[in-house]
Formats: sequence, structure tokens, C-alpha cells
Amino acid sequence: MAIEAESVAALYEQLKRRLADVYPDAELFLKAELAYEINRLKKEKNALILGHNYMEPALYHAVPDLVGDSLELARRAAETDRPIIVFLGVHFMAETAKILNPDKTVLIPALGAGCSLAESLTADDVRRLKAAYPEAPVVAYVNTSAEVKAESDICCTSSNAARVVASLDAETVIFIPDQYLAANVARDVPNKTIVAWPGRCIVHEKFSAEDIAAARRQFPDVIVLAHPECPPDVVATADFSGSTAAMIRFVRESPARRVMLLTECAMGDNIAAENPGKEIVRLCSHRCPYMQMITLEATLAALRELRYPVEVPEPIRSRARRALERMLAIA
Repeated sequence: MAIEAESVAALYEQLKRRLADVYPDAELFLKAELAYEINRLKKEKNALILGHNYMEPALYHAVPDLVGDSLELARRAAETDRPIIVFLGVHFMAETAKILNPDKTVLIPALGAGCSLAESLTADDVRRLKAAYPEAPVVAYVNTSAEVKAESDICCTSSNAARVVASLDAETVIFIPDQYLAANVARDVPNKTIVAWPGRCIVHEKFSAEDIAAARRQFPDVIVLAHPECPPDVVATADFSGSTAAMIRFVRESPARRVMLLTECAMGDNIAAENPGKEIVRLCSHRCPYMQMITLEATLAALRELRYPVEVPEPIRSRARRALERMLAIA
């Protein structure tokens, strides 16, 4: 995914072809300068840069070796032989990479890049749920801390949550921490009783079924894609629901010419750049303040100074790894 360029000017020209409609010309050149230096340092330090689909466009298109959703990046993190991993995403994602790569240096460019879902419950909360439902296995969405994963039986992502829940030999399942994802999974796996935690994504909870109705009144041919972290009535009203990777794949492969994405708005910019023949209708007041902390400037500082290293102590790491490996085996 990273752009190979022999000079800042060459990188700028490549970015301009993709992102001229996203950035003013002068700003794009400054971003090309930063991206060029990041890519130079990446080679010098033999680092792997992983980028989540929510990264801002210049960062997403110019720097990462691999881009994807949390499941794809977790898989790739487990496979790399490079000594340094820079994770362009929020803290639980970098922490997941460290859990799977204890002997490697894992860096996150911004210490404050958290997640409303991960911060909505603690390991103590999980232990109380397990005491209340002692026969129920715990499924932890990857948007959780290492301590919470360590208390869980298996992890899941938005792309495999229903499959993970269906695989469990139990009538009742504890699903943490996303209340809406749990409800959407319950619709897809009706033979299970799901005990949900009331956590919500501060971006996806803002979308409503009325947003979809208003878009369809204005654009009758629009195809609506909703992330599974959206409220259940939004997912039920949409034409398609899936992970960020599934949404990207849908836009790329679908004959639809006009698409609305109900997810973090930076991803809409990235998809628009990759699909110039399609119109992306976006509700761009909905941005993740944590993902926005991961910038080109912060990424450059992370590589220059090897900051900020992520650590996960034992035995939390090994217990959390078991839950992740069980998920990856199913995926």
C-alpha cells in the first residue's frame, strides 16, 4: 500500500492523482514531504507499518505496508518477521499486535488514541458477568483492552462475530462490550441467548434510520452500507452491513454507482479515492476523535524516536493471546 517514490516531488504527483479532490495543493505537498521521510525511516529501521481503514487519506495512501480492518491486521501482525511494528490505529489495535508479537517493538503514534468501546468496561466488570452467568462463555470484541481479553474465552471482530458466537457450545453467551453489535449478532444467531454489555461506539451510535430515509429521498438509487456497530434499526434498514474490509470490497465489486457509508468518514475519503467512477455519499460530521490523533506528524515522530512502545505484562498477555488465537482459528 505504501507508495514507492524516488523523491518528494514524485510522491506528491502520485498522491495528487489520487487525492486532488481531498486536499488543497499546498497541503498535499507538505503531506508528501512527511510521507517520504516516514517511508525512508521505515526502510532504515526495517519497520512494518500497519494502517487501519480509518486513517486520514494521505496517511492511508502513502505510508502503510498493509491496510485493512482489525481482523486482517491482527493476522498480518502475527506473521511478520520485522523487529518493529508501527500501528496506525487506536490503542487496543496496537496492544493486539503486541500480544501476538511479544518479542517485537510495537509503537503507537499517539498515547491518547483510545476507544469508547474499550474504555466502557474493565476486567472486574467481566469477572462480575462471569459470576452472574457461570456457564456462559465470554466473547470479547477486539475493541477491548488486553486485561478484558485475558478474562474472555474467545475474541471476535465485526466480520466474524456471528460465526464465533455460533461456534460456541452454549445456549447463553456473554458478548462484550458493544451493545449494538451484540444485538445485530443476536438477529443472525437466533438460537443463542446473548448477554450484552451496554458499550457503544461514539461514532456509529450517531447514525439513525432517518439518516437513511433522508438519503434515499434525495438519492433514490443510493446503496446504503452500515457498519455492524450501528444501531440495529440502522443495520436492518441498510442494504448491506459488514466490516470496514467488507464495505470496501462491496464498493469495489458492486455495479452500484452511488453508495452511502455509515461509518467513520475518513474511510469514505479513502474509498472515494480508490473508486473514482463512483459517488460516495457521506455523513461527514461523524469522525472518530481518537483515530484523528494518528497523523503523519505523529507517525514520523514514532519512527524517529521509537515512541510510544506498547507493553502487555504476563500473564495477561498469554491469556489474552489464547482468546485471540481461538478467534484466528475460526476466522
